[in-house]
Amino acid sequence: MKFLETVFLLILVAIIMAAGNTVGYKIDFMQSIEALSILVAISIVGYIISKIPLCNKLPVILWVSVVAATASSPIFPLHEQIVSITDKVSLLAVCTPVLAYAGLAIGKDLALFKNISWRIIPVSLAVFSGTFIFAAIIAQITLHWEGVI
Repeated sequence: MKFLETVFLLILVAIIMAAGNTVGYKIDFMQSIEALSILVAISIVGYIISKIPLCNKLPVILWVSVVAATASSPIFPLHEQIVSITDKVSLLAVCTPVLAYAGLAIGKDLALFKNISWRIIPVSLAVFSGTFIFAAIIAQITLHWEGVI
């Protein structure tokens, strides 16, 4: 996908997310757009990093996550403003278009999905369980380290 197409899609999805955030969670549309523009900028920076020859061996989601973690960590000068602005976006408003896209992607490959049949169930359960358990362990360690618990 070309760079401008990717940016256009990120902006389009951000507008959909802002509408969902406004309708579902009664957050001002302009505040949602402001917060989502920061998230789009973070995504674009991660995408650009992923195109660098030394970095293109790793997936884009890794680079976007690294940029987001860096931008919201205390080592970044504007982290307090970024966190306070993006805190207005509901996670469910972000997940809705992503899950819709995932559903469309699966629907496109329905014949392949039928060939996988029942084998997808144990694999999915193992992945979801492992993700949940390790996320809980990391959260427990981090919260304990920060003194929250």
